[in-house]
Amino acid sequence: MTKILVVEDMDSLREEIIETLTYEGFEVIGAENGAVGVELALKHLPNLIICDVMMPELNGYETLTTLRREPSTATIPFIFLTAKADKVDMRQGMQLGADDYLTKPFTIEELL
Repeated sequence: MTKILVVEDMDSLREEIIETLTYEGFEVIGAENGAVGVELALKHLPNLIICDVMMPELNGYETLTTLRREPSTATIPFIFLTAKADKVDMRQGMQLGADDYLTKPFTIEELL
């Protein structure tokens, strides 16, 4: 079963994403910030990480940078989830190794 880690500090959005992906047959793990996300990624080695950019403790860029340095998580596909949709922010994420961006608000179809 495909395992997805969702790192999002907004509880309601994180739970909605988890519920949707679980309903679609994925195993989903949730983290409330980047620091917890890094811990869970190293422990569970998900097949995909969906991560918010603006979070307390460790933001999305820092989370991605940390995970890309670890051999066990360096190649896990990483999608940023963000309300920041300008080209500068997108370019920064891609230069750090993000695989894609999903901008808020998004539809279930875009998520899947």
